[in-house]
Amino acid sequence: MTSSLPTKGRHHALLAGFLGWTLDAFDFFVIVFLYDTLSQHFGVSKKAIIFTTTATLALRPVGAFIFGLLADRYGRRIPLMANVIYFSIIELLCGFAPNYTVFLILRALFGIGMGGEWGVGASLAMEAAPTRWRGILSGILQSGYSIGYLLAAVATRFRVARMGLAADVLAGRVAGAAGSLHSDQGAGVGGVAASSRRQHGRSAARGGGELQTVLYLVVLMVFMMFLSHGTQDLYPDFLKEIHKVAPSRVANIAMIYNVGAVIGAVIFGLLSQSLGRRKGMMAALGLCLLVMPFWAFGWNVPVLIAATVFMQMGVQGAWGVIPVHLNELSADAARGLMPGMAYQLGILFAAPTNTIEYALRERFGYQWALAGFEVVTIVALVLLLWRGAEEHSRSFVRAAPPG
Repeated sequence: MTSSLPTKGRHHALLAGFLGWTLDAFDFFVIVFLYDTLSQHFGVSKKAIIFTTTATLALRPVGAFIFGLLADRYGRRIPLMANVIYFSIIELLCGFAPNYTVFLILRALFGIGMGGEWGVGASLAMEAAPTRWRGILSGILQSGYSIGYLLAAVATRFRVARMGLAADVLAGRVAGAAGSLHSDQGAGVGGVAASSRRQHGRSAARGGGELQTVLYLVVLMVFMMFLSHGTQDLYPDFLKEIHKVAPSRVANIAMIYNVGAVIGAVIFGLLSQSLGRRKGMMAALGLCLLVMPFWAFGWNVPVLIAATVFMQMGVQGAWGVIPVHLNELSADAARGLMPGMAYQLGILFAAPTNTIEYALRERFGYQWALAGFEVVTIVALVLLLWRGAEEHSRSFVRAAPPG
């Protein structure tokens, strides 16, 4: 199916999803760079601060459910706007949390907004994309996550250290919210209606037959979350603890490897259009395995930098295919809900990733903890993809909201 949106509307739809995901990732990864700072500020252990990321990840399915249902009921645009406003307010309040308990609660509430944004934004963008461009646009959309990580590294390096978390978040959230809301205006119908009510009912009737697909996607997303959060969230701390890299230099390294992540998402997203979704992802995972020894056991910082660039090219290369893959496998009547719920239920079960890796570090050392965890993850993902299905370039039927 060719999108019924005009060209300008398609661009706005992609931009809305991209900007929302970029700002979500920015907010999440600012905390990753500030584990030590926040630990000192609130007078708690670093493990307690790491647990706040677990709380954020665990609440994301709630947001996916709420905003996904709204998107299928009322179209994509209004729920996406409401989501951006919600997580902008919560994140701003995080910067002014008076104690650890309030901060933990706010980070959990932020997870609701983070969970709601991806599913709605991805369905809006993929429904608007011409079929032949879905692969590369999927990669561009998902690269917003890496760009958010990169911006968090920039903020940590040049702003947060001098101005404080609250001021940095205020500037980022206001600019990001305004950009996302404005960019979505032209998307107009995001979920609105190319199909008749009869088509909507027929698609909904298939719901029972979609259970196996949903379960498969949830398991797939659990391991995809192990892949991304397992290679990203603790890596700055790994560089500081094992290789004694200064915090400012860690931020610089994160900027570099996130450039590689953006490139990987676009390249493998594009490759998935010709190779197929699963083969495109498996190729990216193969790259991860090739660089794993250098990424975890590199003997000096230059080797680690080069390895982590290629590692994140592979990690985010696989992730770059996820928006289109999940949307193509989802039922037409539930495309606002199904991809986001699969994604966020995956993160619910994978929420303890950082806690698990940190515990493994205490038993086996940081290097073996990271490498061992990720090798098992990648092997499991290859097997899941090998045995899985895909609906490459299937036609999308967008159901009209009531009224």
